[in-house]
Amino acid sequence: MSNLKTIIPERAANIGNFMVGRLLPFREKRMVGPFAFIDHMGPVRMDETQNLDVPPHPHIGLSTLTYLFEGSIMHRDSLGSEVEITPGAVNWMTAGKGVVHSERTPVSLRRTKKTLHGLQIWVALPKHLEQMEPSFHHTNKQEIPHFEKDGVSIKVIAGEVFGKKSPVPVHSNLYFLELKSGKKRKVRIGDYLFGESGLYILEGNIYSEGITYQPKQILVANDSKLCEFEMAENTTVYIFGGDPFPEERHIHWNFVASEKETIEKAREDWKAQRFSKVPGETEFVPLPD
Repeated sequence: MSNLKTIIPERAANIGNFMVGRLLPFREKRMVGPFAFIDHMGPVRMDETQNLDVPPHPHIGLSTLTYLFEGSIMHRDSLGSEVEITPGAVNWMTAGKGVVHSERTPVSLRRTKKTLHGLQIWVALPKHLEQMEPSFHHTNKQEIPHFEKDGVSIKVIAGEVFGKKSPVPVHSNLYFLELKSGKKRKVRIGDYLFGESGLYILEGNIYSEGITYQPKQILVANDSKLCEFEMAENTTVYIFGGDPFPEERHIHWNFVASEKETIEKAREDWKAQRFSKVPGETEFVPLPD
């Protein structure tokens, strides 16, 4: 029996002045474990007059994870954080009851040619933590656990697996892994995984049960314990998942919550500009209709 439950293709989406490839949510699979939203940014090449500018916008009920392959983003938030994220580092912002942030090309790059490429991810919070105080944590590239298994280079970007624990302060049982291989390799990691599991192919190909799978799609497993496949040469994949929550999560715009009333209150608060401000920012993203 095939261990493949769902194939999710990358779909184009507009986030203001920037096009992305949306992976989650998907009509047939809204979440994978606690992972509620995944956007693949780029790769986009910008000239001296083009920059990423996402003005202040709010979040509730989730943690955002930003992971770049190329380029740089300046993160500013209503907690007073101001951090430039570069490839291999992790920005982890927990919105809890409410936070506001902006994402822009850093000043040092605004008049240069540049490339931006990476993943932006939302991880839903457990119900009892949805109203927690917001927080921000930046993890440098050198702090991410990195090791080799059966000829495959593995990073534990978030969560705990293989007996390795990322310093990213997650709030539920989950994992977000990077697997890279320069040569054709067989991968058998099901014994280390748990809960629901998805695999995103960034580059290269994987082979499973006689079928070749190519980039820009997520493969969701029926049973994470049966996770095994073959990586082609020069292949990079991301494996993510964990224990699902017992309650459904509602997603509206930038808000995630187990109760629709919580989202409605956040809508009204943002419309009335009752959220905290990002220091030094005067713009904001209006509430969509």
